[in-house]
Amino acid sequence: MDLTLSDEHRQLRELARRFTDDRIVPHATRWDREEAIDRELVPALGEVGFLGLGIDERYGGSGGDNLAYCLVLEEVARGDSAVRGIISVSLGLVAKSIARHGTEEQKQRWLPGLTAGTQIACFALTEPGTGSDAGNLVTKAVKTDGGYRITGRKVFITNGTWADVALVFARTGGPGPKGISAFLVPTDAPGFTATEIKGKLGMRGQATAEITLDDVEVAEDALLSTEGFKLAMGALDKGRMSVAAGCVGAARGALEAALKYAGEREQFGKPIAGFQLVQELLADMAVETDAARLLTWRVADLADRGQPFGTEASMAKLFASEAAVKVANNAIQVFGGYGYIDEYPVGKYLRDARVTTLYEGTSQIQKLLIGRALTGVNAFI
Repeated sequence: MDLTLSDEHRQLRELARRFTDDRIVPHATRWDREEAIDRELVPALGEVGFLGLGIDERYGGSGGDNLAYCLVLEEVARGDSAVRGIISVSLGLVAKSIARHGTEEQKQRWLPGLTAGTQIACFALTEPGTGSDAGNLVTKAVKTDGGYRITGRKVFITNGTWADVALVFARTGGPGPKGISAFLVPTDAPGFTATEIKGKLGMRGQATAEITLDDVEVAEDALLSTEGFKLAMGALDKGRMSVAAGCVGAARGALEAALKYAGEREQFGKPIAGFQLVQELLADMAVETDAARLLTWRVADLADRGQPFGTEASMAKLFASEAAVKVANNAIQVFGGYGYIDEYPVGKYLRDARVTTLYEGTSQIQKLLIGRALTGVNAFI
């Protein structure tokens, strides 16, 4: 697979590998136990350019294509999927949406800080009553003389308590997707409250929040798009690519841990790597991981060539997320009882992987999207 990578891609992947081994892996277990990643990691991610991938250098970005983005996310997720989520949301969902849809003033205001890691963003779409049915969200933005007044609640918002700016989706028109607009809301605005959600199964170090917007006043220039639902769905297409890349990294991490353990652990007088059924587990894990990577790279290639990639992104996200769960589960089986305690990393890989089958479109939603593309029949209505 390395033959498909340019020298620049290989160098970037090596940088991401070193950063992950030095700055993420030694702390991942502690972050998981304490349910908090060290906040100073965010500017460190900015310093090495990981928060500016795909953003023009005029705004502090580090350039690069979608494949470069996937390579970095795979390496970071190998260390801790919660850190991958910080990048995927702040850069992938928000900064890239500003770069694509924002005015020059909006780009100048937000992108330099987001790419440097001195600021961070969250993507406020999901609500208590609307997860998969995002087109029927109820948060409202009412026009005022000076801008808009936003009222509503959002939930399961990654980076929610850390964010300096929230990309908030709110209803400005009639029912359905066409009535939704997108706003860039400073989180220090009066009436904006973020409450951290604790006790998650996985991604425990990541700051996940419930957000309340109680008559939050924003200026006219906070409006990013009057086609908010279309913007959100476009961002989530690439978001599914980034989730898939992260799942490849988590699967690879679990596989590497299982391979190492299988070579060291002895039973019946020899390493368990020599047992046929252990080798079956490892072989299945390797195939799932490589297949997930190739599906993800296909999405990146299509996007880099300016070709449609929505269906392929759903395929990659569906396969990679389910594969990450299976690979991590098999890794626990290789470890036996030791895989069940957090002294070893494979349990965390499984817990972190599980949510990837839920967010940015559940596995069931991905199947409906793929089915619609194949048949031309919409199963959502």
